[in-house]
Amino acid sequence: MLSKKTKYAIKALVILGKNMDQPPMQISKIAELEKIPKKFLEQILLDMRNAGFLYSKKGAGGGYALNKDPKEIFLVSIMRITDGPIAMVPCASLNFYHRCDECHQETSCGIRDVFIEVRDATLKILTETSIADVIAREGSLII
Repeated sequence: MLSKKTKYAIKALVILGKNMDQPPMQISKIAELEKIPKKFLEQILLDMRNAGFLYSKKGAGGGYALNKDPKEIFLVSIMRITDGPIAMVPCASLNFYHRCDECHQETSCGIRDVFIEVRDATLKILTETSIADVIAREGSLII
């Protein structure tokens, strides 16, 4: 299941992508438009800034804006920043692998095999889908 943190991160990046030609947006405006708790959004945007997706401007007219083209921000990156592994079981994870405690023979584990397939199918979609793609699916209405 998609966590609220990831969903809010995607929503914030989408609204910033839709408003790329506008001045930086204040956190309170994003929070209001997307119905995201402001304090939670502050941490999410800080994580996105630290990942290089956003820049922030202080003072009057300050706020957040995209630091990259929406075509260069992929859902897989957002999910890894906000939630960590994509795989549903740790032994199927590419970047966060660890052996399952209860597993006797990992190489012949049917559960692991199935969830590697799930991971691969999920990764294919997430690595090919950008914020620009999400915006295109929603329409590019500027708020």
